[in-house]
Amino acid sequence: SSAGASKGGDEPGKLPEQEEEEESQVLHGTGHCKWFNVRMGFGFISMSNREGSPLESPVDVFVHQSKLYMEGFRSLKEGEPVEFTFKKSSKGLESIRVTGPGGSPCLGSERRPKGKTVQKRKPKGDRCYNCGGLDHHAKECSLPPQPKKCHYCQSIMHMVANCPHKTVSQQPTSSQGRHEAEPQPSTSAFPREGGGTHGYSSPSYSQEGRLEISERSGRSPQEASSSKLSASPEEPSRKGPSVQKRKKT
Repeated sequence: SSAGASKGGDEPGKLPEQEEEEESQVLHGTGHCKWFNVRMGFGFISMSNREGSPLESPVDVFVHQSKLYMEGFRSLKEGEPVEFTFKKSSKGLESIRVTGPGGSPCLGSERRPKGKTVQKRKPKGDRCYNCGGLDHHAKECSLPPQPKKCHYCQSIMHMVANCPHKTVSQQPTSSQGRHEAEPQPSTSAFPREGGGTHGYSSPSYSQEGRLEISERSGRSPQEASSSKLSASPEEPSRKGPSVQKRKKT
């Protein structure tokens, strides 16, 4: 008993449910699909006949796609007639196995889930590399060979390796990664006035940081900034606060 108790607090909670499931009878019913969500893979059957006797008012029975007897993509079409076995559960009535009339496979819905991932992937594979058209591939392209374009921004002036837009978008992540890898980038850069490798790797210094440098070296802020890096003054002040926060911690 002690071993059972040590297994986990949720173990005892499961047991009564399991017993209930074993005790609950498997019943037979017929009806039709009330609605079915093909994307989520579940819906409800409207049961009109239970254990061979018609019901005065239809009863809803939950149905999951895994319980459907059919080939391929499992789903139900709204209104299609079904036969099924079901049981009572803590959530209500749940179907165990669902078939068409007389045990035939279910018809299923023509609908298919519109997966986001499928849509994203499609244009890439089906795009013409020559002109960018989506309805054909390069070998069927009616246009003469077009100039090569940058895959990232479609410009003919450069290739993706030299794309300015791509490097701009990646910059923040790479510089952030560097700061995390070197916990004190700014303080270790101070002793070297020329800003050796460190000066290069951290592209931004805040205005306050520059003043600190100038106080130590006895130069004006402008001189300090020019000796440090030839970055434009606007850029450090834009990125500055985030660097400043890092320095304090």
